[in-house]
Amino acid sequence: MEWRRLLCEDRIRNYKKSGNSGDLRTEFEKDYHRIIGSASFRRLQDKTQVFPLDRSDFIRTRLTHSLEVSSLAKSLGQNIGRKMLQDIRDEGFKESYQADICDILQCAGLLHDIGNPPFGHFGETVIREWFLKNLGKYSYKGTPVEELLLPQMKEDLFHFEGNTQALRLVTKLHYLVDEHGMNLTKGLLGTIIKYPVSSTEINGQSGNIKDKKMGYFYAEKDIFAELQESLGTCGARHPLAYVLEAADDIAYLTADIEDAFKKGCITFGQLVQELKEFGRKLEGEGADKGHLREYYSMAEALEERYGKAIGRNAAQPENHAVQNWIVRIQGWLIACATDGFAMNYQKIMEGSYTKALLDDTYGKLMADALGDIAYRYAFVSKPILRLEIAAETMMNFLLDKLVDAVIYYDTDRKLNEVQKKIMMLISDNYKAIYRIYSKDKDEAEKLYLRLLLVTDSICGMTDSYAKTLYQELNGML
Repeated sequence: MEWRRLLCEDRIRNYKKSGNSGDLRTEFEKDYHRIIGSASFRRLQDKTQVFPLDRSDFIRTRLTHSLEVSSLAKSLGQNIGRKMLQDIRDEGFKESYQADICDILQCAGLLHDIGNPPFGHFGETVIREWFLKNLGKYSYKGTPVEELLLPQMKEDLFHFEGNTQALRLVTKLHYLVDEHGMNLTKGLLGTIIKYPVSSTEINGQSGNIKDKKMGYFYAEKDIFAELQESLGTCGARHPLAYVLEAADDIAYLTADIEDAFKKGCITFGQLVQELKEFGRKLEGEGADKGHLREYYSMAEALEERYGKAIGRNAAQPENHAVQNWIVRIQGWLIACATDGFAMNYQKIMEGSYTKALLDDTYGKLMADALGDIAYRYAFVSKPILRLEIAAETMMNFLLDKLVDAVIYYDTDRKLNEVQKKIMMLISDNYKAIYRIYSKDKDEAEKLYLRLLLVTDSICGMTDSYAKTLYQELNGML
């Protein structure tokens, strides 16, 4: 892969650039302003990161998480750009590219969760399980829907991903000027595709991280192909996708611990003890001694910060220690991810690197520890489990109603009055996009696009809107 192609400034719909417009922004800087000015980005302020429908003004939402990922991604871009120029010295990487990769990564951080449905990753699970359980119950003009759809169309629904929805949203659904969505640069679009495979190519056993999930819907296959051709990625991950993933990992691994602590899911003493026990577990498993030293050094820094907080007479020394330690861990993991990119640079550019950037670094052990602790103390805590069960009830109801309404929408079969009203609740922009992209398509593809109209509608909802709509449609006024 070549950087001159990877940092492509072209857009799906190009436009004439006026030489005397007075706009001094680069194309990637223009992307940034398109994103932050969008309603889709603003909706992230009312979408779950970990704790659904939380009323606290401290706990992170998808919006604050995305801002943190954007900041970390830009920092990683600065580190990697400097490394490229001073150490790696790839002749194809020009000095001006350093600013470009920072701008692309900053934008990609804002976008990486923009397609997610309400109620966090659990919302994705509910959508997948609903289609797996219920799609077989529907028929279209006497033929089972599952028999009409192509294999990839069905697998798109069975393996639904918010990351995949993000590509669809920014290239089509966000009706800024026309049917090309935000019409962002190809370099940015390539960066947000973490998994450059279709739903029928998912292979969790391949050992290659890029095959773990799908990266595009059948509906966006032509856009995906155009991006691959323009960027020269040829089925491989865009190098900056590794960096975006590392920024996301660093953000959520540290933030989930801090949020769990603030919510009272884990105490300071429990966190200290868990870090020690995880270290002993690693010793028993024969972990690399050098990596273990680094792990213990960073783990012990938590208690050191507590001691300093006591010495400064901090009002809440445990809170002070955890927050300062999180910042320290983030900086350390940024350095580790930078090293991971540099160490594996040739494989990344060849498209043959199969892991995440932190996997071959000192930071891997701490990343594993934080993920394990957050899962046990936050993700399976009783408050979250109760809210997720409630979220499943709400989303299943909405999916029932929406799918029932779209099956015969835009056909010669008349909808009943309730179905008509349900269709009126779906965004006019989404329905306009459906009409544009369903034109001249066969019956099977039109039906598939109508089912995507359901997932488009669900993913466009905030947590509060989904809850309110569920209550209103159930007569709980």
